[in-house]
Amino acid sequence: MTAAPAPRLEAPLPARELARRWWRPALAVLLVVAAVVWRLVKDDLGAPPNLELSTAAAFAAAGLLRHRVAMLAPLAVVALSDVLLGNSSVLVFTWSAWAVVGLGAWWAGRTRGTAGRLAAALGFGVGSSLFFYLWTNAGVWWLGRGTFYPAGLDGLVASYVAGLPFLRPMLLGNLVLVPLAAGLVALVARLERARGAAVIPLPAR
Repeated sequence: MTAAPAPRLEAPLPARELARRWWRPALAVLLVVAAVVWRLVKDDLGAPPNLELSTAAAFAAAGLLRHRVAMLAPLAVVALSDVLLGNSSVLVFTWSAWAVVGLGAWWAGRTRGTAGRLAAALGFGVGSSLFFYLWTNAGVWWLGRGTFYPAGLDGLVASYVAGLPFLRPMLLGNLVLVPLAAGLVALVARLERARGAAVIPLPAR
């Protein structure tokens, strides 16, 4: 059986090229700020728990910047908002989860072509939601074992069951917002072509 070909990725943009196309980093920063603001106000607006913009912002930043610094986008969101919201010892798990999401966004967000980018957005939206749910709820169980949850496997299962109401809005939100982020990246690329911005060629594989 022939293995499926690896998805083709957009070539990285060097810092000098990003400085020339200043609208790309400006838009990425704007999305990160929007994700921070949303995290601060969503509870007051009555939004469902864990409905967030961080995953979509990470995917968009990776596609817009095509630079390793894009991996820091979700960590920037959680760090900036936690300064005001506060956190607990579970931040070891939430922050590490967002670090992994940033790594995934760096790869998935640079997928080339409309169809490939959309498929990557859907896969990344589902995968990042499930990973965040599995990792952070394991962390909640680990930190609370023997107090909030039993120390054994039944306690871990109970933590996962308790986290299901938080998984649903995150998963459904990412299934909508991450593909929208992919569409935004495609729109920026199309506008650049229309105004004659130079394109960095994809290196031969």
